[in-house]
Amino acid sequence: MLEAIVFWISAVVAVAAGVTVFRTDSMARATYALAASFVAVGLMLLTFALDYLGVIVILMMVMEMAIMALFMIMLMGMNPALMPMSMVHGKRSAAVIAGLVFVGLAAAALLVPWPGAVEAPVADTTRSLGEAVMGSKMLVMLTVSPVLFATIVGALVLGHPRNRYQRYGADLAADHPDDPIDGGVGR
Repeated sequence: MLEAIVFWISAVVAVAAGVTVFRTDSMARATYALAASFVAVGLMLLTFALDYLGVIVILMMVMEMAIMALFMIMLMGMNPALMPMSMVHGKRSAAVIAGLVFVGLAAAALLVPWPGAVEAPVADTTRSLGEAVMGSKMLVMLTVSPVLFATIVGALVLGHPRNRYQRYGADLAADHPDDPIDGGVGR
């Protein structure tokens, strides 16, 4: 019963956040709404006892959206949350294409004869799914994780307005009046 409640709440949050992605006028808000939608989808996967997929979806999408937000701030040189812009281009054609894709997918889901279970499920579904998904790619995934972390740290360092020698709330010129550039800090 609890899984059903969590599933339906997550489903509503996923759809509402997905709609918010296209209704908001800010890239940052759209990014955070997309992250919320993916977290809700990950929670839905967890209610189906797909622990591995649910956790991977949540972790990967949150990190992806965090990286996207950092690069937006770093490369746009402004606060993108405050800059209104249209997040949808070609609204009429996008709506027609989305409607046709929805009808096609719904028809396929309802009209295709789904096969029955051939084998009994394995005892540890999480392990077998992890082996099926990762297989020989485990080394790649272990290498990508620190690279993504280094990317986040690098984006924060590059996007930060102060350098490593400046302190918060300190008047550096008053502390070191002999240096005309930065108050003598960093020599």
